[in-house]
Amino acid sequence: MKTKQKRSKTTIPRRPVRCQYCGAVAVLRPASEIYGDEKRTDMLYVCGHYPACNAYVAVHPGTLEPMGPLANGDLRHLRIRAHRTFDQIWQRRIMSRQSAYRWMADYFGLRVQDAHIGMFNEYRCQKLIEKSQEVLEQCGKAAS
Repeated sequence: MKTKQKRSKTTIPRRPVRCQYCGAVAVLRPASEIYGDEKRTDMLYVCGHYPACNAYVAVHPGTLEPMGPLANGDLRHLRIRAHRTFDQIWQRRIMSRQSAYRWMADYFGLRVQDAHIGMFNEYRCQKLIEKSQEVLEQCGKAAS
């Protein structure tokens, strides 16, 4: 009888992480090298053509699993904006955090476990920002 081996959280993903912009294989590098901050201890998957291709993504804490697909500067900034706007919904107690994520998942037709802004493309980020702003405005708590 064959038993399933549990995959260690610290192993490198089975398939190489590839850049969605240029197709290069991403390399696991310390975030301190990319951000120029020696205090950082986290890791990033960085496009093999960096810095010409400025795409990278963080790994989940305590693992070597990427948080999502590599993102260029524009997408990284859009994901940050989407998080800041969306997070206000639960931070201002319009919904609980769990309810806010359920609302987001339902809006995009996703399972809650798949509703991660780090996985979103430009279109989904923009739609989430717009929809979150609508919720904030309806509740008289417009984003600042």
